[in-house]
Amino acid sequence: MSDKIPLKDVSADAVKTFDLYAKRDPIYVRSYQGLFKNVRLLGVGFLFLMYFGTVWLKWEGRQAVLFDLPARQFHVFGATFQPQDFFLLSFLLIICAFGLFFITVFAGRVWCGYTCPQTVWTWIYMWAERVTEGERNKRMKLDKQPWSLDKLKRKSAKHAIWLTVALATAITFVGYFMPIRELVVDIGTFQVSGWALFWVFFFTAATYLNAGWMREQVCIYMCPYARFQSVMFDKDTLIVSYDEARGEPRGSRKRGSDPRAQGLGDCIDCNICVQVCPTGIDIRKGLQYECIGCAACVDACDQVMDKMNYPRGLIRYTTEHSLEGQETKLLRPRLLGYGAALAIMIGLFVVTLSNLAQVSMDVQRDRNVLYRETRSGMIENVYIIRINNRTNAEASYQLEVDGHPQLHLELPADRLTVEPSSSLQIPVNVQLDPVYMEGTNIPIRFHVEANDDSEINATVDSRFMGPTLR
Repeated sequence: MSDKIPLKDVSADAVKTFDLYAKRDPIYVRSYQGLFKNVRLLGVGFLFLMYFGTVWLKWEGRQAVLFDLPARQFHVFGATFQPQDFFLLSFLLIICAFGLFFITVFAGRVWCGYTCPQTVWTWIYMWAERVTEGERNKRMKLDKQPWSLDKLKRKSAKHAIWLTVALATAITFVGYFMPIRELVVDIGTFQVSGWALFWVFFFTAATYLNAGWMREQVCIYMCPYARFQSVMFDKDTLIVSYDEARGEPRGSRKRGSDPRAQGLGDCIDCNICVQVCPTGIDIRKGLQYECIGCAACVDACDQVMDKMNYPRGLIRYTTEHSLEGQETKLLRPRLLGYGAALAIMIGLFVVTLSNLAQVSMDVQRDRNVLYRETRSGMIENVYIIRINNRTNAEASYQLEVDGHPQLHLELPADRLTVEPSSSLQIPVNVQLDPVYMEGTNIPIRFHVEANDDSEINATVDSRFMGPTLR
């Protein structure tokens, strides 16, 4: 037996090369009607109303939702949050993550197909294409034709609508970070600030490019969800699927003919399911990561089945177990686990939010010097106190210090008044006779309390520093 590894000369074999980047082939989406399209239209209408409408609402004299970054205040209807409340954002992100995991295990990529902003705005842009350039075949012919006045008018109208939608989207988004009524007036009078103008331009360009030009490329190449979503699928996950056992072998036939007599399945190979797909895939080839679960192919196929007098559901939301003739298990450990985690996180968020203090306080010792001696021989520490009024009304507070009965607190004013949803920063001096010092430091506690409501209070621990006594 030879102890050498056999070699093969492949120099004469044809070498195949592949481009790492392939030019995008335009997708011409066909119009269709159906149940899932109506559901998506209702969802899109609600999301558009929320996005474009909420920013214009007034609440107690101010914009209902406003993330005021310069003032470090984040107003959400009647609640005002400050940077120290950012831990609540982690709650929201975890809730969104578990919610996405839960819905993905249950029904696949329905988030992508119905509520993802990329999908929603892409459908709006495709609607603009259909209004200005016509249906699928007309758009294909128009793109192949040489430039003419009619083509220029149609293309210009389409891009005008695209830019209008993109500009409205950008102004609304920036309006969540600065008062939108002032922003619109400033833009109209050409007095808008440089940064505001930059972000309006940036989000206009991003919307125009993502929804108008890149479209499915964002979902296929840029979105990480398309890559890891299959990890959360199992054989009981509801996904858009083609019933191969019923549809094959596919082939054309006359309406009303018996496909079984011709040795055919129910699929007439019309390719309409491909023509309505916003990512351009053929669902008959099985589950693909490009599928966003929008069910456009389901609606289109049902229309064809109705015309052929065949039962609906050749393409439908179903499970792998169901296609194999097995029982689908709705309640399974993975789904229950994500559901339980989601419920727990929502409960913790609600409890935390309901117990959020109406006043908070930050205490920082003067870092320039540990302590100093006054002319009267007292040991003095300086602290910077920040009182945060989290309510939407002006409030006055009393500040006290505990830790030793002989501690003396010096305030710049007897009455500490803080504006609504604002902070008051003051320096305070705490003094103590050195004979009462026990070691080089003693624990102390600052306590702030509203004058008109003792239940509105906050307490912060600190330390009082002194000299070493021999």
